Amino acid sequence: MGDFYQNGIITTLHNLTRRPVEELEKELMGFRSRRPMSLVLPCLYSEREGPALAGIVDELAKVPYLEQIVIGLDRADEAQYRHAMQYFSRLPQQVSVLWNDGPRLRALDLKLREQGLAPTEMGKGRNVWFCFGYVLASGVGKSVALHDCDILTYQRDLLARLIYPVANPNFNYMFCKGYYARVAEGKMNGRVSRLLVTPLIRALKKVCGPSDFLDYLDSYRYPLAGEFSLRTDVIHDLRIPSDWGLEIGVLSEMKRNYATNRLCQVDIADTYDHKHQDLSPEDASRGLSKMSTDISKALFRKLATNGEVFSTETFRTIKATYFRIALDFVETYQNDALVNGLTFDRHREEKAVEMFARNIVNAGAYFLDNPMDTPFIPSWSRVESALPDILAELQQAVDEDNRAYGAGA
Repeated sequence: MGDFYQNGIITTLHNLTRRPVEELEKELMGFRSRRPMSLVLPCLYSEREGPALAGIVDELAKVPYLEQIVIGLDRADEAQYRHAMQYFSRLPQQVSVLWNDGPRLRALDLKLREQGLAPTEMGKGRNVWFCFGYVLASGVGKSVALHDCDILTYQRDLLARLIYPVANPNFNYMFCKGYYARVAEGKMNGRVSRLLVTPLIRALKKVCGPSDFLDYLDSYRYPLAGEFSLRTDVIHDLRIPSDWGLEIGVLSEMKRNYATNRLCQVDIADTYDHKHQDLSPEDASRGLSKMSTDISKALFRKLATNGEVFSTETFRTIKATYFRIALDFVETYQNDALVNGLTFDRHREEKAVEMFARNIVNAGAYFLDNPMDTPFIPSWSRVESALPDILAELQQAVDEDNRAYGAGA
């Protein structure tokens, strides 16, 4: 049962009536002429063999209002790229697949690298950045949604609700974040949001004092959701982090570039489940361990840009404050799970909190040791100022790949 409560400083759009998807899609069809819609799908080739992607493609094939689907394909050789082109060819929309490991896009990446403008590491951030560049270059969409390709519970109303706030010409929103309850198979998921992000934000408020930015982040019900939508105009000046700080980084950019009344969040699913990352406490370069470190660094960097001064002693205090708040949250979630008949492993939850606490200190040490670190990929506005023809070259490279390796090639 949804609620209509507005908390925080951004608008929350609830799911109060379980409105039929056909009604939403009928309205979206009416928005097409003024706000044509695109969808970006960052995808690993390995997800082609997973259990989620087939269901997502089946649902997208029924979506009538999308003009364009842009798929960023990572970790694919030539045979796999051909296979992907064949696989996605059944979609009725205008489909473009970026072969990020192909020679044409590699050559473009080298050209950017020579100017110091290329993404510094592989990953979702780089993939999304190139996809957004192609959306700009093609000029098809005026409103764009993005979601992952590992959603096991995907239904097409997720997309309709996600893109509606930025596609409706009567709304003034430039950006919309999706949210949902992370409950599946009788248990609570979403450990990084529940046990790291929210307790860390609350700890930073205590240690650093009042902050509009922290109040803003705390307004999002699921700040790490991989689903968001935006107007195409937003992309030009958007700086995307290349690591696991992508979601926090995008939220930070929205706060920097727009008034909060231009931002919103929307309930997009009753149930949501996807591929789960391992905790990986023994390996800081993998899984939730790396994710928690990258997210913590993203928060510290943003607060520093707002004038916050950090030291080793500050990070020790933040860690201690976080640890107490997070353990209190564990008890709260345990009680919430019990009243809802969900299973809850308190030992597992507290082990995660202990690892996150260590990684907060590690992230703080990294921040202090690397004052010149530049984790953001340059905005497309900056790239175009250095290489005025770059978007046309990106579009040409992608379109040539699609023609050369398409379903009929």
